[in-house]
Amino acid sequence: MARRRKYVEFEDDDGTLVRYVKHPNGGGLVASTAQVHPTAWLSPTAYVDPGARVGAHARLDMGAWVERNATVAAEATLGANTRVGAGAVVGRGARVRDNAAVAARVRVADYQIVAPDTVLTPDDAPVVGTAA
Repeated sequence: MARRRKYVEFEDDDGTLVRYVKHPNGGGLVASTAQVHPTAWLSPTAYVDPGARVGAHARLDMGAWVERNATVAAEATLGANTRVGAGAVVGRGARVRDNAAVAARVRVADYQIVAPDTVLTPDDAPVVGTAA
């Protein structure tokens, strides 16, 4: 009987191999250096990239993607096919609706709602940190 691997690996744009494991609550893929609370729920098609953090009772729906070093706080919800850019922060209880995106280093305030099919840019919201 063949053994099933408990992880998958993808090659990053720069050629780095990144290992992901399935989250026990929903089966979404979590990079080995990401931190996801055990009570968070990740759809099987959701991804959490290296260095990212997802808080307690957060929910990531189908196709949600949390990029490197981004944070999704406790009780926040990412709808289907959403994207949280590198270093961005989605505040506690915030809702990012289906097909919406939060640009890199942008902060979504606690309990804020990002409308479906929109892109939240630095022109629309505060930026986290400073430009490199």
